[in-house]
Amino acid sequence: MLQQTQVSKVIPYFERFLERFPDVESLAAAPEQAVLRCWEGLGYYRRARQLHRAAEKICREHGGVIPEDPAALRELPGIGRYSAGAILSIAFGQRQPILEANTVRLFSRLFAVDQDIRLGATRQRLWELAEELLPRTRIGDFNQALMELGGQVCFPRRPACGECPLRRLCQARQQGLVELLPFNPRTPNYESVHEAAVIVTNSKGQVLLRHCGDDERWAGMWDFPRFALDMETPPAGIQQQLATGVETLTGVQIDTAQPRATLGHSVTRFRITLHCFQTHPLSSSPRPARRQDLCWLAPGELVSYPLSSMGRTISEQLL
Repeated sequence: MLQQTQVSKVIPYFERFLERFPDVESLAAAPEQAVLRCWEGLGYYRRARQLHRAAEKICREHGGVIPEDPAALRELPGIGRYSAGAILSIAFGQRQPILEANTVRLFSRLFAVDQDIRLGATRQRLWELAEELLPRTRIGDFNQALMELGGQVCFPRRPACGECPLRRLCQARQQGLVELLPFNPRTPNYESVHEAAVIVTNSKGQVLLRHCGDDERWAGMWDFPRFALDMETPPAGIQQQLATGVETLTGVQIDTAQPRATLGHSVTRFRITLHCFQTHPLSSSPRPARRQDLCWLAPGELVSYPLSSMGRTISEQLL
């Protein structure tokens, strides 16, 4: 949960998650949709799906016991070198290094590593430094201390060098390179995009939801029909895009759509303007084939389905 997410946001999710899934067996036995609903709002939902699959594999192949062997642990879905090192050192006391965003920054400054941190050779050098520094005992405490030092003192900007217990050893401080390291020449390139979310309401007051596929942004979640929108076209062109988009995704033909709201949010490098519309199915349209990735729900039923972040906003603010 802490991957790319702040601690303050994670804590309530972590507590609810453990209350709902107190052990690996209960997590493995739960439907994926229940896991995603409990994770909803944290984003990066692939983490939740991998965690669920890892629990299933632990119960199926390891008798419900998390493996202590590094190779076996890294065979679990979602477990890379950093996660394996964190689990093995903190939970099992093994002499395993870790390297994540905070410690990359810490090591780059402590040892004045001025090479591009995106390069494989630089990352390998940082891993070697992380391993060389490991003490003989209390490995887990040491690794957690490094992460805390990076997160609470060695800030990306204006680090609190005066409070740092390693300030006399820090080569970047000695060389006046603190603000220049870690070296990452890549400039964030944000892309502004427009998308449409269409609320299709039938004669019973139910709304149409679709299940996002494995290759989509919110894989495993449910969402209103949503797709890219070209805002440079005249109103008639917008309506044609909406009709085509909904029919392509769901097979449902729609009437003229009315604008409801415009919402903004960000996903990775995208700055998304989401245009929300509401409409009804055409009474003359053929009945679409029954599909497992589609469902009609009363607005009150949406609370039990895992929705994308904007899907939840639509359900709570517009319905």
